[in-house]
Amino acid sequence: MRAICAWCQSEGRPADLGQREPFDDTSETHGLCQRHLAQLLGGLPSRSFPGVQLLIVVTSGDRSLYEYLTGVMAEVGGVQVIRERRQGERRREYRSVSTERRLVDRRRHRGITHGMGCAFVRFGQGSEPALKL
Repeated sequence: MRAICAWCQSEGRPADLGQREPFDDTSETHGLCQRHLAQLLGGLPSRSFPGVQLLIVVTSGDRSLYEYLTGVMAEVGGVQVIRERRQGERRREYRSVSTERRLVDRRRHRGITHGMGCAFVRFGQGSEPALKL
């Protein structure tokens, strides 16, 4: 099957996502490209942080930046600052697997980590965010 991004196609942009199983089928199926998938996921509200429109994740080693941003953003509605808690890969041991079952990394950041040591993650709330970046 030939997969195409329905949103890119409606925008008149190149929409080909490549071949998908079953490979002997010549019909067309639809999916979303990475750009449109990120756009869709970015518009969903967060279940972990209800009411938060902008989450600022500060690297775990930068306590002074965390304290500064927490103070500065304390009065800004819809914004929360947290410290990154991940310590590394959760797998206890590295084992070779014959077939990788995961197609994407579920722990991928939705935001962009900036050189200043934090990531900005935007969540949709059904209305315009209080703070625009």
